[in-house]
Amino acid sequence: MFIDSHCHLDFPELKENLPTILANMQKNQVHHALCVSVDLKDWQQMMEMVEAHPQLSASVGTHPDYPDTIEPSIEQLVELAKHPKVVAIGETGLDYYRLTEPLEWQRQRFRTHIQAAVTSQLPLIIHTRQASADTIRIMQEEGAERCSGVMHCFSETQEVAEQAMALGFYISFSGIVTFKNAVQLQEVAKAIPLDRLLIETDSPYLAPVPYRGKTNDPSKVIHVAEKIAELKGISLAELAKASTENFYRLFAKAPMQS
Repeated sequence: MFIDSHCHLDFPELKENLPTILANMQKNQVHHALCVSVDLKDWQQMMEMVEAHPQLSASVGTHPDYPDTIEPSIEQLVELAKHPKVVAIGETGLDYYRLTEPLEWQRQRFRTHIQAAVTSQLPLIIHTRQASADTIRIMQEEGAERCSGVMHCFSETQEVAEQAMALGFYISFSGIVTFKNAVQLQEVAKAIPLDRLLIETDSPYLAPVPYRGKTNDPSKVIHVAEKIAELKGISLAELAKASTENFYRLFAKAPMQS
């Protein structure tokens, strides 16, 4: 079976088609999906959706690319994380792609999420874009190894992956790894140890080949798995088993699906 370790099923383009998506997940043996929070003002609505479906779990947090929204506190994140279906803190991290300095508010938000994860003893879901050096530095300064987590939608270098894994983090690959021009990332995927690897869609974005350019959803995570299995020269079944075991090892609060 397969698990989508990062998706946004509460986004409008997916939520309106949820019954079909859930049926397609079952058809493709995708037994579980982690719905990732990006903005606390939308969190309660997302949780209402997650609560209704046993194959879904959730995180709590505020994306680094959202400057004008509710700024979460450590205490607020820790309290919301007590919900039985919340299995992680995030997504959090740093994103320097669209925003320009001063960005100390973004770095402080990241520190807040790390401290909340350490307090709640839940793993972090980390987003980093054009900010890998600062991301790793803050992880080290805040002791992120005390909670562990995942570098989601990984598109950085092998060196960054090694630095993250040294802190106990997993590396998650999205549909980007299936793209023809993602040669460097494919080399990284080949090098990541099988026991530190996760798969995801980041849907509704980044649909894998052969659906590139279309709306993505968790049922398509199987194509990410197929590509990584091909790169590593292992069977799809072996990749599925390892990535599923890794998911439940990291997100230990998630109920195991049969």
